[in-house]
Amino acid sequence: MYFYFMTTFKTRDEQDVIWFITFTCYRWLPLIEATDLYDDIYKWFDILKSEGHSILGYVIMPNHMHMLMYFSKNKRTINTCMAEGKKFRAWEIIKRLKKQRASHYLIQMEWVPEDHKNPNKQKFMAFEPSFDCKVCKSEERVLTKLNYIHKNPVNKGYHLAPSMTAYKHSSAKYYHTGIHSAYPVEHYKRFIRPFNCNIDAPQ
Repeated sequence: MYFYFMTTFKTRDEQDVIWFITFTCYRWLPLIEATDLYDDIYKWFDILKSEGHSILGYVIMPNHMHMLMYFSKNKRTINTCMAEGKKFRAWEIIKRLKKQRASHYLIQMEWVPEDHKNPNKQKFMAFEPSFDCKVCKSEERVLTKLNYIHKNPVNKGYHLAPSMTAYKHSSAKYYHTGIHSAYPVEHYKRFIRPFNCNIDAPQ
């Protein structure tokens, strides 16, 4: 069985910058929640850190995720790095769904391209074909994205927690209390010139 994935179509080669990145599950299906993929995503964060990058903020939702990452100088582009991340997360999603015998999700994830030469090889889409990535060039931009990320679990339509800081799979608790939640992040101020703002670095 073959697991299909794609990455963003526009190559980005900026390095030593802070990226705001978004992955969305195929058809907005709650595949992250259904497969309890949180542990696998945190392992991926560890891999990114081992490569010299830094996780500055994140939220993992049932059907998508946002992250702020400082992307250090590397032989690979952000596209290649994220494509690899999506590929292995997709494999893990399919493996877990098969183990759960979750055919109702697998059926919705089936995908056959027009030029597909072998109809007997089933393909699946775990994520939408592209990912969103934007460079944050100022602290104001970083704060805008952090606030957006952290409000996701309490937004209308989700209501995953009574407050931003109560949601486990988010960096909100750290930025408001100095205490890490499910995954430890590095404060963005280590990677950008500070100026007066509403979020202070924990002591």
